[in-house]
Amino acid sequence: MDFQTTNIPIQEVSLNFAADKRLFIKREDLIHPFVSGNKFRKLKYNLKEAQAQQYDTLLTFGGAYSNHIAAVAAAGKLYGFQTIGVIRGEELLDKVGSNPTLQFAVNQGMHLEFVSREAYREKTSETFRTQLKQRFGRLYIIPEGGTNTLAVKGCSEIITTATSDFEVICCAVGTGGTIAGISNGAFPHQRVLGFPALKGNFLSAEIQKYTPKENWQLIHNYHFGGYGKVSNELIRFINDFKEQTAIPLDPIYTGKMLYGIVDLIKNGYFAKQNRILAIHSGGLQGIAGMNQKLRKKGRETII
Repeated sequence: MDFQTTNIPIQEVSLNFAADKRLFIKREDLIHPFVSGNKFRKLKYNLKEAQAQQYDTLLTFGGAYSNHIAAVAAAGKLYGFQTIGVIRGEELLDKVGSNPTLQFAVNQGMHLEFVSREAYREKTSETFRTQLKQRFGRLYIIPEGGTNTLAVKGCSEIITTATSDFEVICCAVGTGGTIAGISNGAFPHQRVLGFPALKGNFLSAEIQKYTPKENWQLIHNYHFGGYGKVSNELIRFINDFKEQTAIPLDPIYTGKMLYGIVDLIKNGYFAKQNRILAIHSGGLQGIAGMNQKLRKKGRETII
């Protein structure tokens, strides 16, 4: 996957409430319209490995609005792979046309295989995967969310000489692969803060599988109730942020991260001399699906 990644913009954000702090955003979301941010980073070496081993079919897993499903579908089309998405929830089978993420995946040529939530919980078992291979043939299987050793290697490349001047690197956290890669790639003077989109303290053990370093920390206060949960306050923050900076944020990952960073700055969490870099990990395709759900509830939407 040879996208242009050598001149990714690093954009400063004006902080009129904290003149002694400087916040920058690395625009990884601009790598590609459909395979951007950490999804590009996670897929880069996995697709190279699939090509090297002469696989022609990628199979992965995800939910109804998964950024990962959308990215694998688009990458498969770009690089000549057949793609299969195992989707959590049999009830979604007849709702593809009304779901922006799933419809996009289908338009990219992905075959969607819907399974019950009970069956989906077995997705990492050898029995389940053997059944998939018996049905679909020889498969290059990518985990849900894309995190594996090759994904972490790709995410380590988010850190470059262009990011070496920053003392603090911030990222959103889903499955843990991105923060593990950033931790591995970080310079000795840098610390890495992760903002989980999920409730719970289980992520630390997952991250430790992929990095021996101790230069990272999880900030658990900004998940807004859990994965996929949003408040009116968060929506207003995302909309105000876009109006002020022209930078769009998604409501699942980057919106929560930036809300958390700004709140921490306001509350004096960072040292005065700290230059803070937030990694924009993409995920913008999820806005359409979230707005669809918000409209059904008569709530304010994301611009």
